[in-house]
Amino acid sequence: MKRAMCAACAALLAGVAALAGCYREQRPVKAPPAAAGVSQPSFAASADRPAVNRYEENAYAVSQGKTYYRAYNCNGCHAAGGGDSGPPLMDGRWRYGADPASIFTTIRQGRPNGMPAFGERIPEDQIWQLVAYVRSMSGQLRPDVAPARGDTLTPGKPESRRKPQPIKAEAPPQER
Repeated sequence: MKRAMCAACAALLAGVAALAGCYREQRPVKAPPAAAGVSQPSFAASADRPAVNRYEENAYAVSQGKTYYRAYNCNGCHAAGGGDSGPPLMDGRWRYGADPASIFTTIRQGRPNGMPAFGERIPEDQIWQLVAYVRSMSGQLRPDVAPARGDTLTPGKPESRRKPQPIKAEAPPQER
């Protein structure tokens, strides 16, 4: 009788332990697909509403932006965000603005004195994912959305552990 009770108690405890470990955080893993013929929500800013990047709330989209950052060789100029021949992306100093619309414009249309235009080569949704990742590099996204670690050597902490950098607007360089 005691053995049967011990076996029943052990089974009950195992069941309780299994149920206790079942909770898992739910967050969207995939970016919403673009349906053919269906217009996507606009990211563009208007006079009464600033641009909002819907990918900044999606961890999968931000990690895709990190993948695109490497795939499109952004490392070539900006290194791993610490800057090289291009400006650093991990600090709070932004020449053309740190808001999503300004970063999108920089990637799409380029900037004088070095930043080429990628609007003809990179699809718009991928540019927005790049924007989300670039903002995560300076700690501008929530830690639970920003990538946790990289597969390569990077200067500094992972994006999810960085403190938000205060944004300091700089005057754009004069065009010649």
